[in-house]
Amino acid sequence: MRNVGWLPWPTLLLRASVLRALLPAAMLLIGGCGDGETTADLVLRGGFVVDGSGARGTLADVAIKGGRVLIVGDARELDAERVIDVRGLVVAPGFVDLHSHADLVLLADDAVRQQLLSAKILQGVTTIVVGNCGLGVAPASPDAAATLAGVNGWMTPEAVAAGAMDIAEYLSRLETAGVPLNVGTLVPHGPLRVSAMGLAPGEAELSQLIAMEAALEDGLRAGAFGVSVGLIYPPGMFSPTSELAALASIAAKYDRLFTAHIRGSSRMLLRATRELIEVNRRSGARTHHSHLEAVGEPYWGTIGDVLSLEDAAREEGLAISHDVFPYTRAATMMSAIFPPWSLEGGMPALLERLADPPTRELIRIQIEEREPEWPPWEPGGWPHNLAQAVGWDGILLASVGPDGPVEWVGKSLARIAEELGREPFDVVAELMIEERGQVGQMVAEISGREGEIEPLLSILAHPAGAVISDAEDYGRGSPHPAHAGAFVRALRWNREHSLGTLEAMVRKMTSYPADLLGLQDRGRLRPGAPADVVVFDPETVADRARWDRPRQAAVGVRLVMINGRIVAEEGRYLGGLHGEVLRAGR
Repeated sequence: MRNVGWLPWPTLLLRASVLRALLPAAMLLIGGCGDGETTADLVLRGGFVVDGSGARGTLADVAIKGGRVLIVGDARELDAERVIDVRGLVVAPGFVDLHSHADLVLLADDAVRQQLLSAKILQGVTTIVVGNCGLGVAPASPDAAATLAGVNGWMTPEAVAAGAMDIAEYLSRLETAGVPLNVGTLVPHGPLRVSAMGLAPGEAELSQLIAMEAALEDGLRAGAFGVSVGLIYPPGMFSPTSELAALASIAAKYDRLFTAHIRGSSRMLLRATRELIEVNRRSGARTHHSHLEAVGEPYWGTIGDVLSLEDAAREEGLAISHDVFPYTRAATMMSAIFPPWSLEGGMPALLERLADPPTRELIRIQIEEREPEWPPWEPGGWPHNLAQAVGWDGILLASVGPDGPVEWVGKSLARIAEELGREPFDVVAELMIEERGQVGQMVAEISGREGEIEPLLSILAHPAGAVISDAEDYGRGSPHPAHAGAFVRALRWNREHSLGTLEAMVRKMTSYPADLLGLQDRGRLRPGAPADVVVFDPETVADRARWDRPRQAAVGVRLVMINGRIVAEEGRYLGGLHGEVLRAGR
């Protein structure tokens, strides 16, 4: 049976004959023009308005003037420069992608930037948040910037160089260049720690911790929406819980968010979740579990336990949330498969170790035999052995440099090794050396697999979860299809698997992530709000991007507006720098 909240009554209201009969009365119930306004730039006439709050949708006009929503209700008395008939379609707030990795994409020249972000906008995303998973470009000292260039190489478009800057300078740089959609940032922990102490393992000295706290405060005062950590990547993997709690306390002071790519999502999943809850208790910060997932089939069964742990924390009064991307593969850097000690000193040091036969053999043995143990930040510790969790056949090559073996992209390391008659570890070690570490990967068995998505659906359906993409197109290799389809796929799955009402799913993409960030004027369709709007067909909206065709744009999205400007219409991206750089507290 189809979900009563999703199809029968919205579909009934959207039928043209019924809509024509009910439209005048429904609009009168919502309200008329008000405030003496007689003109508008645009009126979206007669759509089914899902305002983002989670409340039941209603038939209404949406009038827009001066980049803001003027009326949600009866706008028949207005004179408008343009009227678009959207009867039979859903009108909703633009989607808020809480978890983007477009930090360096946004620094590309305008043509490249718009090309790489167009598919994300075409699925209805109007706001993104960068600086996730502890990865990013600021705040970085000159020495840190050089180190981070190696760490971030896999997510850097050609000809883009970040350089040294703080959060205020990063945001100013975006503002000066203009942005094609709204952008906010977190303060990523990686640049904080690398600036304070390089890629060294171990606990920070007091002076180093004070430096991190000061830089974090500067970033929050500049308008960052919180701080993020990535605890399976260097340098986050070297940081003890005490350091995380200290930084989270700074976020709490400003009522900002603390987000975490937790220690590990396989063997360490439950322990890592408990650590996140402990950080919340120690700091008082609102904490957020980035892309809640279970990596590897043996661990899918623990998803219910993770959700129960976080439910119990919420019942205790702790502010804990999560997000999820609706795919069974994840994109990340290939260096994430290596043990922490081999990553000390950054990418050049890793490549030197891989070029040294005895050290390379030790790395191979540990990848194939070493299991993570708690606490993973201790010397010799390891939070998350990806290769062991999913096997060499579960790690696929996603990107290489422009002169690299592009014919291997999309193939698993196991398959490449079989074709070459080599061992998978030797293939990846030599590939890293040849490509100077600038290699991207896809990790399979993320909370399910194709045709077996029930574990993933349980995360998506949970009321504390926001929908995210966690994916970008960097103009190289095979990007994750989520950059072009995450939000419309969630809508499609909601329709096909009866996960909840349409209104509840739209809330997960709009007001809920906006509220987590403290964005008061985004994620809702209401008078006075910036006119970030998406119009879609609830019966046909869907993702077309697939693993072998990852750049295919969404279908069923009829219109996208950013700050009152139409940027996509009938599946065609129109372009323009109509976004705003968003700052917390302003």
